[in-house]
Amino acid sequence: MVLLPTDRMDSLFSPRCVWVNGPIIIGAGPSGLAVAACLREQGVPYVILERADCIASLWQKRTYNRLKLHLPKQFCELPRMPFPDHYPKYPTRRQFIDYLEDYAAKFEIKPEFNSTVQSARYDETSGLWRVLTSAPATGDMEYIGSWIVVATGENAESVVPDIPGLEGFDGKVTHVSDYKSGEIYNGKSVLVVGCGNSGLEVSLDLSDHGAKPAMVVRDAVHVLPREVLGKSTFELAVLLMRWLPLWIVDKIMILLAWLVLGDLAKLGLRRPAAGPLELKETHGRTPVLDYGALARIRAGDIAVVPAVKRFAKGTQVELADGRVLNFDAVILATGYRSNVPQWLQGNDFFTKDGYPKIAFPHGWKGQSGLYAVGFTRRGLSGASADAVRIAADLGNVWREETKPSKRPGACHRRCISVVF
Repeated sequence: MVLLPTDRMDSLFSPRCVWVNGPIIIGAGPSGLAVAACLREQGVPYVILERADCIASLWQKRTYNRLKLHLPKQFCELPRMPFPDHYPKYPTRRQFIDYLEDYAAKFEIKPEFNSTVQSARYDETSGLWRVLTSAPATGDMEYIGSWIVVATGENAESVVPDIPGLEGFDGKVTHVSDYKSGEIYNGKSVLVVGCGNSGLEVSLDLSDHGAKPAMVVRDAVHVLPREVLGKSTFELAVLLMRWLPLWIVDKIMILLAWLVLGDLAKLGLRRPAAGPLELKETHGRTPVLDYGALARIRAGDIAVVPAVKRFAKGTQVELADGRVLNFDAVILATGYRSNVPQWLQGNDFFTKDGYPKIAFPHGWKGQSGLYAVGFTRRGLSGASADAVRIAADLGNVWREETKPSKRPGACHRRCISVVF
């Protein structure tokens, strides 16, 4: 970054302006890091903006201690750098964070931390993207460039459901993004709202620490064993999909789940009519993998309850079946959502829910230099695949734009910085 002279009085009335001689990457999670590494390989400069003070803030600050990768490590590694050989099949949260930090160091990725994007819009007049950020130390800044890569991902914001009476509950209410361990809940009755992977695993963790969890199961859900005969269920599904149509693989997965896990309807866990892979493909609903919670449910250590109708007075909770139960605490395992609609302006590439309108594998590129990574609903493998595509495409565009016959574009406003 090269700082150029500027008028001190003028800077009081407008954001400082930074010309980016390459793409502007928004988000320094695994997706943003993958794009940055691949761009470096292509010889393309970039700037990467991150609202937190570290890379992969979701993993570093909003995950629970016992978390491990749900899929085997070969499906979760980023481009150009495999996991260390000594890592287990399912790396721990700490191991994955170490891997990401080593990844950033290897490819010399240095994000602009504490830079919160307020807005990003394409200026039709200049043909450039204008990204306005705010930072505690430097104030407002406007980054201007020809390309933008949206890498904020599917899990940027916590989802807090609107349940009647929740705000008046007298016990402790925590979103799973703030949950670390069940240790502080020892001996307490805890209502876990949500039965996805987080809900099931948090319920298990609470039980391990002597709490009395009750897990809310509102809708039908597919629960699959993590492994079958020592083979990852996901890996098996990928293998079968090479030879068989999706609907047959779905039937095989459901049959295997029944053989390994038994009839889950007896435990209050109904299966949807559509298969697990079909739901993942059409609605992005990930099947739940069992890590031992079902055994605790059978043993009575984890209760399964229907939807919450409302939170009554004090610590009372009224359920959909009419029962009124008391709980000391509530943990909302209600997931996350994209925050793209909050800051990306004047662009119809994304839906109102913050996902590309074009389905995978074609949802990585929009118009006017817009790219998206980490929105495939296929985890890290989908993000890595899109990162490679994006970097290759930008590499071709960059080389074309920087041919000697081309003249560099001009910044159409006062710029005080240049990022090379």
